[in-house]
Formats: sequence, structure tokens, C-alpha cells
Amino acid sequence: MKIIFLTDIHGSFNQTAALIYESMADVYIIGGDLIDIPFYGINTAINYHDLQTDLKNLRKKMNREDMILEDFVDNLLDFPNVPDDIADKGTDYQQLTIRARRVMQQKYKVLENMISFKSSSQIFTLPGNYDMDLKYTSLHERDLHLHWHNLGGLKVAGYGGAEVWTAGIPERYIVKYNVGIGINDFNNEMYTFFKAVKPDIIVAHQPAHGIHDRISHIGPSGSPALRSFCENNPVKLCLTGHIHNDWGFTAVEGCVYLNPSNFGEVTTIQGEVSEGGFFYQIEFDSAEMARVSLKKFVNDRIHDIAEYYRKEGKWVEDIIDNERFQARRIGENYDMKVEKYSHIPEIELFKDIKNFFRMFRTLETEARLDELEKAIEVLQGEFTDIAMDVVGSVNMGISQQSSDIDVVLYLRCGQNCRDLYEQCGCYRQAKTKIEEIIGGKYEFEIIDCIDLNVVEQSIVTKNYECEVTQRFVAYRSICRPINYKVIAPIEDILNENIEFRRELEGSIRSYFRIFATTSQHMRSFDKYESRLKSIGIKLPESIRDKIRQYLQVAHPDN
Repeated sequence: MKIIFLTDIHGSFNQTAALIYESMADVYIIGGDLIDIPFYGINTAINYHDLQTDLKNLRKKMNREDMILEDFVDNLLDFPNVPDDIADKGTDYQQLTIRARRVMQQKYKVLENMISFKSSSQIFTLPGNYDMDLKYTSLHERDLHLHWHNLGGLKVAGYGGAEVWTAGIPERYIVKYNVGIGINDFNNEMYTFFKAVKPDIIVAHQPAHGIHDRISHIGPSGSPALRSFCENNPVKLCLTGHIHNDWGFTAVEGCVYLNPSNFGEVTTIQGEVSEGGFFYQIEFDSAEMARVSLKKFVNDRIHDIAEYYRKEGKWVEDIIDNERFQARRIGENYDMKVEKYSHIPEIELFKDIKNFFRMFRTLETEARLDELEKAIEVLQGEFTDIAMDVVGSVNMGISQQSSDIDVVLYLRCGQNCRDLYEQCGCYRQAKTKIEEIIGGKYEFEIIDCIDLNVVEQSIVTKNYECEVTQRFVAYRSICRPINYKVIAPIEDILNENIEFRRELEGSIRSYFRIFATTSQHMRSFDKYESRLKSIGIKLPESIRDKIRQYLQVAHPDN
């Protein structure tokens, strides 16, 4: 079983949906905070926050802190002779609170609509301190707060919220966090719930005390009850978030604690933007945790940052992408420094079309991708660097039972084969091995082979005319990778000089135009549309228009 855990998405719904469509897992767990602000406009949010602050101060002055703020305001406005300015603030606050509830529910409905297409996986959500109680929202069936599920023989249970009320969120609608310091374990809602359920996997927003819970200048801020339960019960895995900067992997008393840091971009208290994209992938072999991977999702690319696996009974850390790992460790942005750029129109159109089709990714597609990943894992023992890019129906996500597999193979052969790869010994050896692994299950074809040594050299020397590198750029722009950690360092070097990449994309533009207008390519899109029709999905006219543009076929009305 494979679990992907991301948390603190803070309204990054598009990024979250893109990760779900791009990745493969049996279970996705999206921890709080799910939204950022309970309004659509920042000025409304600021106005609400200011009203909230003034009324909180008044509540304190009147010694009514035993009441939640919304009840206090309702009660206050019932008093006779309330000063006009106070009455106006109270009325505005009441109206905006109603508006906030409606907007929050709308936002959760948007998230539900975006993730609901991934029907092949189970997806759960957990509220944080920025969220309202999800039982009143479209996400109620995915809500892990005070709920548990059996996942492949493992029980997962959740408890949301945090021991803090986030300013700007209506107090009336937040998750009541009945787990505070000073509440003994037996009167503690979270502890008694977990005690009854006996979970193997715990999902909580606020971390356990002393583990991934440190706040600068304050110290530990986590839950003693959560720490106590995990240490006194056979919990295998504890997934938390909330504290973005105290992230990481920690194993204590047989329990692994994970905090991946924020997935959505956030603004720090210093007013700076902190990039997100971080998540964990956890793999179970039967009931035992076999591997944990820290990853980062950037511009539809999944970067492998670090892996954790057992060796001689102990967990071992293997840092794969040291630059991104160290940047996160010291709290620096890494990928936000890369210059933003747009692909040539043909690539942008293709990506838009692909992103639509992959929302309906079939089980047959996932089976083929899974087989390719297993094949690469076997081949890594024989080849220093080996990876693939998937093309065709598998890349689009709508393979059927009869669909074949077409891939581009990446190697470092050291023989400078360039366009003569079919004569290359490394290529022939890899092809034979892949056919042995996959050939009996699926029709399989390697349509191209790229020597990464050639690509790397041409990027460093700025060789604009290297056709191998031009093809690399084309595939990397539109295909889905297998074992991206091999390709990522090369693409990082390429992205250091965006102008060079633009020039290479310009060089391949004519190839795209020729390729896009072939009858076989046109038939492929007709076939993809037919597959959607077979499951009751009508192709939106906006996507149909993009396909026409991409294929350079005039609109019938023109």
C-alpha cells in the first residue's frame, strides 16, 4: 500500500489536484490547513480581522471570555442602549461571519469537485486551525476528524484542529480542540478516541509534544496527549503538520513521526513568501512500513528529496537532492528563484489538453505506470542512471486493456551514440531486460533513447544545434517521467538558463507542427474522446477548441 501525505495546503487547490493527478497512490491524506482565508478578497478578510480584534478586546474588558466571540456579539446586540459605533461593528461582524461560513463551504466544495475525479484512490481530509468543522461541508465523507478507516488491514484515525484560534476565522465554526495541556489523558477527547479505536496510523494537525512542534522563541508547542498515546500504544506512524519549519522524519519507540512542512505557499510573520510543494510518500509492505520518501511538487514535476528505509533494524536517511533538502533545512526558497517562463504555444496547448484527460486516468493506465516503475527499480541495480518518459495513451492517462506502452528511454551510456542508439550495447541490454519484465504483460516499444551525458554536455556548452538535447527538451515538456530523480538534475541545469531552453523549444517547433498534423496523431485524440464518452464524460467545448488549435484544424464555423 502506498500513502501520500500532504498538509497545510492553505488554499492551493490547483496544486493539490495536480499532484493527485500526476502521482499514484492507494491513499491520499490531505491534512489541515485546507484554506487560507474565509473570504475571496483580502480587503474583506482584513476588515473582518479588525472587527474581530476590536470585539475581542471588548469581550475581555467586559469579562465575558467564557463566551465564544459570535455568541458574545449576538448577546451584546440584544442589550438596550448599546453605543451606535459598537452596534455598527457588531452588526457588520454578524453579517461577515455569515458570509465567511458561506465562502468557506464554497471553497471546500471546490476542493471536493477537484479531487473527486481520482476515483481509483481513497482521499481523506483533516481540518486544521484555519478550517471549519468539515462535517458541515462537501468534504464530510472524507473527514478524518474523530473518524477511522481500515486501509489494507491498517487502521488510520484522525484528530483535527489545534490549540490555537487563528485570527480571522469565525470562532463559532472551528474544530473544538479538546486536547489542551492540563487535560489528563482519560478526560482528553483525542486520547479516549484513539484508545477506543487502537489505530496503527494517526493523522493529527497539531504535532506530538517535543517532536516537530518547536516554534522559534517559544519552544515546544505540541500535544502531550498525542505523544503519550503514541509512546504507550503500538502506533506505527503519526502524521502531523501545523508547524511548517519544524518538519522532518523522526522515529521514537517504534513510531515514525512525519511532518513534511507546508504544501501550499504561505506568508511568514515577516511578510515573506515561503514556497511549498513538500509531501511524504509512505510505502507499506503488508503491515510493515518499508520506505518513506520526502518529495517536492514543482510545476508538475515530482522531485525526490530524501528517502528513509530500514537497514539492520534501523532507519537510514538517504538524501537524494541535497540542494533542495538543505534549502528547506535553513528555510530558504529554492524553486521560486528559478525564472518563470512559458512554453511555446504548441506545448502549452498540449499540456492543457493532457491535464484535462488525466483527470479521468484509468486503472489500466495506473497498472502500466506501476509496471514501469517496478521495471526501473529492478534495472537500477544494473544501470547507474536509467529513467523513462511515457508517451501516448499512458501519458494522457486513458489507456485501455488493449493499449500498448510507448516510452523514451534515458541512459548514461558513455559511448556518445547520439542518433545511433539502436546499435548501442547499453540500449540493447536495457531493452532486453525491459522486455523480459514487461513484454509478457503489455505490448511495449521504446520510441527513442537519450544519452544524458550528451544532453548534459550540450547544455553546459550551450550547443543549440544538438538534436539529442532538442528531443530531450521536447519530451520533458509534454511527457510523464518514470524515475524522475535521474532526470531532475539535468533539467535543473537546463532551467538555470531559461533563454537557452526557449531557443531549443523554438528549434523543435516545426517538428511539433509536423507531428501534430499527422493522421495517426489526429486519430489518437478521436480515440481519447471516445473513451471518455464510454464512461459518460462529454468533452467540454473549451477543450475541443484547444485540440483544434493544437492539431491546427480550423473550427467548422470558420
